[in-house]
Parts: sequence; structure tokens; C-alpha cells
Amino acid sequence: MSNKKRTKKISKKPKITTIKLLDETKMRIEKLREYKRESYDNILRKILYVLNVARDDPEKAKRVLERISDLRQRRLDEEEQRKEDLEKEKGKN
Repeated sequence: MSNKKRTKKISKKPKITTIKLLDETKMRIEKLREYKRESYDNILRKILYVLNVARDDPEKAKRVLERISDLRQRRLDEEEQRKEDLEKEKGKN
């Protein structure tokens, strides 16, 4: 018999799962989105990060949330400006 140990192949690809959310919860999570195509996984990780930081440094957590809010507002303003620009272009044609 061989003395070689059998080892399991470890998959480097992370396992993906599904979670059920109420529509209200989903919309609240989406309000924390910093950019349009940010994944729910990234948003939830960000929430967990802020919660962990809040335990030790509430002011830092507040700054992170303010930064998220500022980035979100900037993204919404840019999207609104793009829509207005498109409407102006349509009006010229």
C-alpha cells in the first residue's frame, strides 16, 4: 500500500448562497450602495464593518456613514444630470 496521503481539493471559488429579504429590507440595503453596480455582498460587508467599528470608535463609524451618504448623493446627482442632458439632446433633434 502507498503511504501517500489523500488530500481533498480545496475549492478557491467562494460558495454563493441565497438569502430571503423583505422588499423594505432590500430597499434599505440599496440606500447604502456607493456605486450603481455594487453587489449586495459588498454592501452587507460594509454594514458589518461599520457595526464593528461603531463598538470601538463611534465617531469613525459616523464618518464612514457620512462618506457613504455623500457618495450616494453624488451618484444620484450625476444620474439626474445625465437624464437631463439626454432630454436636452432629444429636444434638439
